[in-house]
Formats: sequence, C-alpha cells, structure tokens
Amino acid sequence: MDKKYVWATEEIYASVKDWEREYAEVASALDFSEFKGRLGDPNQFLECMKKEERLGRKVEKLSVFAMMKHDENTKDSVYDALLSKVMSLSASFGEKTAFILPELTALPESVLKEYMQNPMLSDYDYSLKRILDEKSHVLSEAEERLLSMSSETLASFRDIFTKTDNADLPLKPVSHGGKRIALTHGTYGVIMRSPDRELRKKTFKKYYGAYISLINVISATYFGSVKKDVFAAKAKKYASSLDMALSGEDVDVSVYKNLIRSVDEGLKYLHEYMAVKKRELGLEEMHMYDVYVPTVENAEIEIGYDEAYSLVIEGLQVLGREYSELLRKAHDERWISVYETEGKRSGAYSVAVYDIHPYVLLNYQKTTHDVFTIAHEMGHSIHSYFSNKNQPYAKADYKIFVAEVASTVNEVLLLKYLLRRSTDKKMKKYLLSYLMEMIRTTLFRQTQFAEFEEFSHGSVENGIPLTKDMMCEEYLRLNKKYYGDAVVSDDEIKYEWARIPHFYRAFYVYKYATGIISALAIADRILTEGKSAVEDYFKFLSSGDSAGPVELLKIAGVDLTSEQPFKAAFAAFGKALEEYKKL
Repeated sequence: MDKKYVWATEEIYASVKDWEREYAEVASALDFSEFKGRLGDPNQFLECMKKEERLGRKVEKLSVFAMMKHDENTKDSVYDALLSKVMSLSASFGEKTAFILPELTALPESVLKEYMQNPMLSDYDYSLKRILDEKSHVLSEAEERLLSMSSETLASFRDIFTKTDNADLPLKPVSHGGKRIALTHGTYGVIMRSPDRELRKKTFKKYYGAYISLINVISATYFGSVKKDVFAAKAKKYASSLDMALSGEDVDVSVYKNLIRSVDEGLKYLHEYMAVKKRELGLEEMHMYDVYVPTVENAEIEIGYDEAYSLVIEGLQVLGREYSELLRKAHDERWISVYETEGKRSGAYSVAVYDIHPYVLLNYQKTTHDVFTIAHEMGHSIHSYFSNKNQPYAKADYKIFVAEVASTVNEVLLLKYLLRRSTDKKMKKYLLSYLMEMIRTTLFRQTQFAEFEEFSHGSVENGIPLTKDMMCEEYLRLNKKYYGDAVVSDDEIKYEWARIPHFYRAFYVYKYATGIISALAIADRILTEGKSAVEDYFKFLSSGDSAGPVELLKIAGVDLTSEQPFKAAFAAFGKALEEYKKL
C-alpha cells in the first residue's frame, strides 16, 4: 500500500510507547476531589472546568488513536488491548467527574443564571443552559457515579456486534461463472449494483445466510443493547428511551414524530419510483436484490480514487476557495485511510481530534457511490474543522443531529454539479436516478430504520421481550409498507435489521433523514442565492455546539419545526422523478 493512501496516525502519537506514556500521565491525574463541594464559587468552577478540558482533550487523543489503529485491522490484538484500556480510562474519567453535573444541578437556579451571564464563564453558557433544562433528570452523586462505573460494561453490546460483523461473520466466496468471488462488506455493495442478476441473487442469499447463521447471537446482543437504553431512560426519569436520546441533543420528540408521519404520507412517491424502476429494468418481479441496480447501463462513474477526489473538489467549488483548499490539504496531508484491507473495519466515517485535525476512513471502490462517499465524509470533516477552529473546546463538538447535514450538502452539490455539466441525455438520466436513490436510501430507508427502532424500544418499555421471530416479522412488515406492491420482499430481507451497526447507537439513523431534508434546502439556497447563502452556511458550520441544533439550522435557512422542509424534500423527489420519466 502506497503510504499516501494510509492516514497519518503518527500526527497523534508517533508510537504505541508515546501513547502508553500519555495514558499513564492521564491515569495518574484523574483526581478532582479538590473541587468537590466548591463549584458554587465561580473561580473554583472555572478551574475545575479547565482541568476537565485539559484531561478530556488528552483522553480524546488516546481514544481516537486506539480506535483508528484498531479499525485498520480488527484482528490485531495489540490495538484491541489499547482500545480496551482507553475505554476503561474513559470510564474512570467519567467516574471521577461524575460529581460535577449533580453538584451544578443542585445549585440554585439564580446562581446558574449568574454563571451564564458571567463573561469569564462564556465557554460554558450553553452547557449551563442545558443543565437547567435537564435538571429533573440528574441523579444524586452516588447514583451518577454508579451509572458512570457501569458504562464500560453497558457498552459491550456494541463491541460484541462489531466483532461479530467484522471478524467472525462467515462470509464465504460466491461461485459464479466458473469463478470464486471473495465476499466482503465492500464487495457485497458493488455486486448489488451489478447488471448480472444471477450473481446478485446468489450474493444476496449468501450474504444474508451469514447473518442468519449467527441470528441467535445477534438477536441476544441487540436485545441487550435495547434493554440497556431502556434501563438508562428509566434510571434518569425520562418518559422513554426516545425522549432521553432526543433530549440529550436538545431536540423535541415532535421532530421525530413529524418525520415518521411526513414520510408515511410521502411513501406514494417511493412506491411510484419503484414501479417505474421495475418497468425500466424490464422485470416481471422486482426483488430486494434488484433495488440497487442502476436503470441506466454503462453510466457508472468508474474512476480511481485520486481522480474521484479531484472531481469532488470541482463539484464543491461553489463553496469557495477556502473550502477547496481544505479538501486539497486533507488529501495531500494524509487525513484519509483509502482502501479496503484484510481485517479493516467496513464502511466509512469521519472522526475529529480537536488539537490536530479530522480523519476519514474509507474503503474505496470504483463506483459512483464511493465517489459520493468521499464528498460525504469530507463534509463531516470540514464541518468539524470549522467548529474546532471557531469554537472553544467546550462548544466545538456539534451534536449528532446536525452531523449529517454538511456531509449531505456536499453530496447534493456534487450531484447538481454533475447534472449541470452533463450534455449526455443518458448521463442526465443516470444522475437523476442517483439523486432519487440518494433520497430513497437516506430519507426513506433511514426512516424505515427509525420506525424499527421505535418499535424495538417501545416493545421493551412495555415489557415485551424482543425475540428473533418478533423482530424479523416487524421488519418484514415495514419493508413491505415502504417498498409497496412493486417489490417482492424476499424472506432474507427480514433479517436486514441484524446487520445495521447504527442500531447500537439508539435513535441515530433518523438524523440521516432530517439531515438530507436540511441538506436539500441548504444546497438549493446556495445554488440560487450564492454568496449570502454560503456565508450563512459557513456560520452554521462554525457554530459547533453553541446552541440547540434546531436553532443552529435556522442560521442556514432551515426550520425543522415547520412542515415546509419536509414537503420541499418530497417535492424535490417528485420533480426528479418527473424529469426522469420525460427522459
């Protein structure tokens, strides 16, 4: 592997020895007893926050390095051990600082409001506001400490699934046309877009067969993860685990409910699209292994990584010179792990280190999807870059609710650029279908996942245990509801819930849907209004966690408390479908 395609983890720590040295320093400094009972003094509060930040920044570096090295090769026991160690350290850090929140919560409301108005404490004004908002959900110091001590154990469900999915899943080669094709998470996605239907069918059945063979383990793991969420919500006195998840991000539950209700009303667009796609593919029956196939043959963007990256830079030039230069910097200075290797974590992600810069993990293949994945993950990274650059550490880490906005804005802008540039009718048709697929997979599919999460958590909250049969039956029902009569919901698809890693971060996936709704609105404003819209967008990117995410989106011109952006998203889908049908 050429070094330029491997991320520069040495910028965080030059060696494991350096990591171990800082680990020992942090572990020996986790004593906050001098501040206990003294946070009612603004000077003591400030000193306590400074120490927490100083150590927190180091814990972040230790955690990210261990995670990145582990994800390079999930089979490497050295980095597996580092990851376990830093998880213990994070738990200890949380345990030692567990007194801060209940002690601040116990302060009179008038004192907290004084702190919020104190210029010396301006870095913490929004977090203090959130303390006031969440006051009724903070437990006693002993209870908060106990919950913190249990965090490492309760996080094990996600770790078990990660190991199962990346290291132990029995993915066997697919025999086809006299050849044996290696089956991985990456190659599965490529094959599902192949024009060879028999290959898709074989791969689909073999891929899901691997999950079916481990379904008892995965079912028990997910059930345990949901019980963990329900336990935490009850312990913290929330109305539900959904309420806890959204409250933690300063988002009203009505946004989640509005999304599911709006998508339910908009399913007619998806049903029509699937019917059109079925006709375009010339299928008597359309199966789940057919839904990802492009309807336009030989129009896939099959280019190498470096060319793809240059195309992304071109497509995002509308965001200005500074944005383009940051993209080049990320490429040239090795922020990115590019290619799939044995044992490497599947998928893609961006992770930020406040004191250094963001990093991106890819598993690049020569597909249109992976070209857009570059744009997507770099959207995350540059959002983090601007937030870290313009906000103090206490306000830099923007909430997950807005995390998918910048990434999807990049995808939409790149797609619009390609549509404008193309003079070929066939390519235009392909790009329109790609836009509709983006909306299908990001808005409709993620909302389908969100409905499943609401079902699974609601069941446990009502005392109903989650069995594999029960979860498969519900998922199959939802799949039929979303895809309609034009698609055959194959028996294997009822196991799809078992392969979704995001389910181990409860109520995360709906943010992809609200993200694309917001992104469609922001991209349209940038393309129609130009400089003023870009300036507002950069203000949003630079806002970090300085206010509630729904309020921050209003800076960029999106109001999710109204019906307008939801209706506009479906209108955009409908418009693309009509243009596609004309072509």
